Amino acid sequence: MLDAASGTEIARFDSTDATVETAFVLGELYRRQGAWKFRAIGQGYSSGLEGLATDFGITVDEPQQTKAPAAPAPATPPATAPAPPLSPPVTVPPPVTDALPVSPAPPSPVRLTKVTLTKEAPSVSLTKQGSTSGAMRVNLNWQVRKQFKGWGSKRSRAVAMHADLDLDLCALYELADGRKGVVQALGDAFGALHQPPYIHLDGDDRTGAVESGENLTINLDHKDSLRRVLIFVAIYEGARSFADLHATVTLQPQHGAPVEFSLDECTVPSTVCALALITNTGGDLVVQREARYLVPERGVSPQRTIDRAYGWGMNWTPGRK
Repeated sequence: MLDAASGTEIARFDSTDATVETAFVLGELYRRQGAWKFRAIGQGYSSGLEGLATDFGITVDEPQQTKAPAAPAPATPPATAPAPPLSPPVTVPPPVTDALPVSPAPPSPVRLTKVTLTKEAPSVSLTKQGSTSGAMRVNLNWQVRKQFKGWGSKRSRAVAMHADLDLDLCALYELADGRKGVVQALGDAFGALHQPPYIHLDGDDRTGAVESGENLTINLDHKDSLRRVLIFVAIYEGARSFADLHATVTLQPQHGAPVEFSLDECTVPSTVCALALITNTGGDLVVQREARYLVPERGVSPQRTIDRAYGWGMNWTPGRK
């Protein structure tokens, strides 16, 4: 998207991983609270424009068959003697059949592509993706970006830091009735999936492997009970900041395309990072990439720091695993 006056690029969304899609919804330009906004969507359709239109409630008529061109009129025959009068025509009724009318074949199923959030395209609507039911798994995995100097081999230094590192995936939540809380391993506040807060932390992982990592699950069948959810990560032990780590966040709805993004390189002594903010506004469930590193003040916990930054307004007490 370019500024009409200056030609400067003001928004960009790169859609990748397309395979059999023949139509795409790349983005949505809309107006909210007096300002124009752009939302990246990246939804593909293997059924072409017909599937796209049907998904937005537009009825597509069946294409009419093209009539064959009329045959040229025969040449006028030479005049002959008048023919004898013919018998009156007999009307033959159409045959009776018990066959049911044939219904048109249903459109091909919609195939969604992966959505990658970036600084230029930081948000996506799960509602428009059709991803607002079932369980949504949130995964955080990480790798060591650097290796320390001064002792042992490079491999031993990387393995030692990886083994001692403990990152905690957490979620602040606010329900539609105003209740607030936190889901985290600290204090065994693992939450619940089928009762408030409808968010559950699977466990406490220390490997950061792509196959496992830190995981929590959000029950989107109760999305109307959720007002906002802030997913964040805190360093519990093993590192003094995120500077030496490379982390990737993936949100995988049960019925929809995965949403993923990577964290930018950390250049501040941060021990807590806001990952993603999920908001429910008028039934529109939106995922916003935050990737925001915060530096706690001396004596202030990472949880209290994230609370202050996003105005959650909770009272915090020390906790242990």
